[in-house]
Amino acid sequence: MRRLVRAIRPAQNPAVFARRIRDRKGWLQRIVLVGLFVLCLPALADYVPGGPMSKVSNGDVEIAYRVVGSEQAEPILIVMGLSASHRVWNPEIIQGLVDGGYRVVLIDNRDVGESSRIAGRGNLWLAWQLFKYRVGLRVKSPYPLSAMAADAVAVLDALDISSAHVIGASMGGMIGQIVAYDHPQRTQTLVSIMSTTWAKHLPLPGREQQEGISDMNESAEDEVVRLEALGFYTSALPNQVTAILNAGDRSDRVGQITAPTLVLHGAEDKLLSVEHGEHTAQTIPNARFKVYENMGHNLPDHIVPDLVRDMLAHLRAHPMNGG
Repeated sequence: MRRLVRAIRPAQNPAVFARRIRDRKGWLQRIVLVGLFVLCLPALADYVPGGPMSKVSNGDVEIAYRVVGSEQAEPILIVMGLSASHRVWNPEIIQGLVDGGYRVVLIDNRDVGESSRIAGRGNLWLAWQLFKYRVGLRVKSPYPLSAMAADAVAVLDALDISSAHVIGASMGGMIGQIVAYDHPQRTQTLVSIMSTTWAKHLPLPGREQQEGISDMNESAEDEVVRLEALGFYTSALPNQVTAILNAGDRSDRVGQITAPTLVLHGAEDKLLSVEHGEHTAQTIPNARFKVYENMGHNLPDHIVPDLVRDMLAHLRAHPMNGG
């Protein structure tokens, strides 16, 4: 189970903004500069996970979200993966996107973080659904993966955002893909990170990774508390795992995506091997594909600068003003 959280890093301390004000033109200049300093503090502050969140309703489900960056900037909707809240994103990724000139909308998927909990069936029910999947029977889920995409669109509606750049990692990448093909008019660009179409011919997750998910699902109470402090919610696993399996092979729909797409994957990914990313890129017309060496099913610190640079280049190549 610790293998699944090795990429998570504690929130980094915000950098302290301090500049010496030289008294060359008298006290009036000093007052003006200090005033500008105070006004700029919100924009210059680093992103820190765990800030206050707002909520929007999608039917009976409340989705928590947070917005970072200038209201005038082009918006990015960013979605995390299985059992993970928005706090799992490396702060340097969020800060890098904001510093790049974008407004980042972070959400907690249903069943995690501050969003609504959906009643599940428990571990025995999950075990039965996993057995059904292995023998080729239809898996049931308390809600479909498409409902999670609808949750994300409801956040855009609440913010009066007509279109956004969409970034998703792992299951969040699947949700991003669904937003892109179910709501093409709302998707300016798509970035699908270490995700998949779940095509039937693709390799299954490695045994070690499957056991890691099982261990996480059966965590003791003190371990559950520790994981939630990191942003992982083990109670979400039965509902979200079955939502993924219930969706099954989405290749036909993924092939209908028209938004400019960048597919990113780790060469060392053992949960969703690099073939998953490759097939996603092959399926989406004109998608670009990049593989990072020494990256597994995580977003390690040493990859973050290149990751942010590549995403910003993709977004800037397809601005909302068409310029």
